[in-house]
This record gives sequence, C-alpha cells and structure tokens, in this order.
Amino acid sequence: MSRRSTMPPAPALGPRATMRRVGIVVGGGPAPGTNAVIAAAAIEAIKPGCTPIGFHDGLQWLAQRYTDEQHEMTIEEVSRAHLTGGVLLGTSRTDVGGDPERLRNTVDALRKLAIDGLVAIGGDDMVRSALAIERESRGRIEVVMVPKSIDNDLAVPAPVTTLGHETARHVGVQLVKHLMEDARTTGRWYLAVTMGRPTGHLTLAIGKAAAATCTVIPEELPPGPVRLADIADIVEGAIIKRRALGKKHGVVLLSEALVERFDPAEVEELQDVDRDAQGNIRVTEIDLGRKVLNEVSLRLEKRGVKVSIVNKTIGYELRCATPLPMEAEYARDLGFAAVRHLASGGGGVMVTTQAGAPRFVPLADAVDPATGRGRQRAVDVTSEHYQVARAYMVRIEAADLASPEQVARLAAAGGLTPDDLRRHFAGLDGSLSPRR
Repeated sequence: MSRRSTMPPAPALGPRATMRRVGIVVGGGPAPGTNAVIAAAAIEAIKPGCTPIGFHDGLQWLAQRYTDEQHEMTIEEVSRAHLTGGVLLGTSRTDVGGDPERLRNTVDALRKLAIDGLVAIGGDDMVRSALAIERESRGRIEVVMVPKSIDNDLAVPAPVTTLGHETARHVGVQLVKHLMEDARTTGRWYLAVTMGRPTGHLTLAIGKAAAATCTVIPEELPPGPVRLADIADIVEGAIIKRRALGKKHGVVLLSEALVERFDPAEVEELQDVDRDAQGNIRVTEIDLGRKVLNEVSLRLEKRGVKVSIVNKTIGYELRCATPLPMEAEYARDLGFAAVRHLASGGGGVMVTTQAGAPRFVPLADAVDPATGRGRQRAVDVTSEHYQVARAYMVRIEAADLASPEQVARLAAAGGLTPDDLRRHFAGLDGSLSPRR
C-alpha cells in the first residue's frame, strides 16, 4: 500500500478472535539484546501458526497511518539474530502517547493490518505509547511491552536490570580499562563523560566494575540546579588526593545526565541547544568534559600544579554492541514470555523475569502520572550498592579535613596553604558532594 493512500474507517469493535497476527515494534535508542527479543517473539509466534509482522523504524510510519513499512518475518530471517547487535527492524523515538492524532493513526494502521497483539520493545517513552495504543484500541489490540534501556532507569521490579544494560556496562568497562592503562603509562588524567540519562546507573556501574578513580552522578548532588563549580570541586579534589598519595594519573567518569541539572543561566549553550522528540536536552551537544577540564586545569595552573587532562566521551559505541551470552538468553526469555502471554489472551503489561520466571507488571502501574511517561528509578545513594562503589573512590571528604596531617599533605599536593585548602573544600557534607 502506498504511504499516500487513505484508509477506510475502522470497523466496529467486537470480541477479539484467536490471535493470528503479532506485531513487533522497537522504540527508543538501540540496546544490546534487542534482536534476541525480536527473534524469540517471531519464532514463538510462528510455532502455533501466527504471523509475526515486523514494523520498520519504530512507530514512525504507523503514527502517519502508513501501513507499508512492515514485513512478515520468517524463522530463517531471525534464527541467528539473537547474537547480533543493533536493531534489525530499525527504531525511532516516535511517541504516540501524547498526541491524539498520531495515536489514532497508529491504531487505525494496526487494525488495518489485522494486528491482534503487539510486542513493544522500548524505554520510558514506549511505556506511554504501549498503554495508549491498547486503550485507544479498546482492547482489540493487546500489548505486551519488553523494557530495554542501557540506562537501567525504568522502574522494573528490583533488582532486575533493563535489557541492554549489562552488555553496555561490559563494553564501557573495557574502554575505561584501556583509558586507565593509558593514564598510568602517560601520567595523565582522563575525564570520561558516560552516556545515560536522566540517571547515573550506567556511569556508576561502569566506574564501580572498572575501579575508576571517581564517578560523579546527578543523584549524589544536592537538589536543584547544579553548578559547574560543584562538579569541578569533586574532580579537583580527586586529582589532589591522588597526588598526595604519590599518583599523578587517574580516570574520572562523569554522567552525561549532569548536564540536565545545570542552570541555563550558567551554561550559555543550554539556552539554544536542540531537544529530542520528548523535549529532553540533547546532552551530547554539551561538551561537559571540556567544560570541567577547563575549569579544573585553570584552577591548578594558577597554583603552579601541572596536570595533563584529556576529555573523552563513552557513548554510542555501547548501544549496538553484540550482547553478552547472559543478556542474549535473558532477551530470548522476554520475547518468549511476551508472545506466550499474548497467546493466552493477556495484554496491558510489561514483562520482566525474576528467579527464572516471567513477571508481569501492569502497564498502568509502570506509567508516571505526573509525566505520563514510564516510571523511572534513580540510583539510591543510601543503598549498599552505592556505598560500596563510593568507598573505593578517591575524593576529598570531611574526614580528610579533620586530620591536620592529611590537610598538610593535600595542601602541598594542591598548591594551597592548609587554611586555603580547608576553605576551598569546606562545602563537603561529610560523605557525598559539595554543598553551598
């Protein structure tokens, strides 16, 4: 059917017959393991005689009422896809949950194609779209969502991680290990800005596993706007403390989500920066690493402390990596469970697994009533998971300032007098971050 063609009004709704056609659609950014979900869902649909329909480029074309950007999937097509990276169907960030016209177009297109059930793979924006599609169809199209996000920020039942996170962490750790070795070899510092917003899960997970010198995530900073100086204080403190320990190198990881907490009045670029389809700042356009590097370097240079600092970004190379075997297995479990649930007449849920068994969370419970998007979970800085990571970081803390001997060592390493050092880092709250 041509994309320009019009469609007749949808027929009156009646009870849904036995599932015959299952749609598979992916939204949001790529995440390792997505192809394994697609493959498992397609195979499990074909086995009882259903037809799996793979939709191209997420909800982009359906939202315009186009019905030709799809194809019938085969076992041959997906049989070895579970160990591949990327998204074989393509993806987009099209969200139809907040746009009535797009939503009607999507449901009309799905019904025109006689879709009985839909496996929706995505993140917080897909939660809203999935719930909206099922409600708009008045139950004629049952929807099961598979949560995927390298950011690990969807509020799935603890301690389950979202699909893609473990592989992204693994790849990130390998990159940070290389940076750490280069830092040791060359005697320099690296500031690596790590993908993941609006939470710091991925940054913390990479830093903890790689034993990076220090990580900085938004959850550990005070509420309200964040200043560049707050982040620079932590980084400068890590460099000074390492120098006091006789080490002139290290790696600091900064969460890109920190940019979303910046006051636009302080960071001029935020006034005109582009935003994505959901209205989020395109944080990759703000050179956080360079800004922190310049601030810290200037401070140290003024005091005669010579430090070589390089900023790097760890981002897109994480998203389309080949999934780890455990994550490919997890993804296949999710795709299998999603189609089985649809075949049994179920829908309106997000599927996860716990203790090796599927667990279904009502989509309505997964939506944040304040934003309309998927509920998100932040890093719990009171948890043992965070506290263990924090204990192995190198940062100046209140305990350091309570010891005259330690203050003297730190002051000498930072080109400061003991009194100046105490004043400079007096904003520490005792364990977490600078407070003003």
